[in-house]
Amino acid sequence: MWEYGLGPWHPFLMIGFIFLCVIILIVVIRMLPGGRRHRGGRGNSALDILNERFARGEIDRTEYEERRRVLDR
Repeated sequence: MWEYGLGPWHPFLMIGFIFLCVIILIVVIRMLPGGRRHRGGRGNSALDILNERFARGEIDRTEYEERRRVLDR
């Protein structure tokens, strides 16, 4: 008399709930500091890479300026 039940939909609701938990877990892991590498986006632009190489001494000033002119076009 007081049983409302979910009928045959119960297994599908559990699968949906588990799927939602997995999605939320993936989003949380990706937002953690180290959960995502710096691929694409602003952090790895060609100019940033060029600046890093110049700062490490991998390229000299003339090569740096030449490549920077090419990137500014």
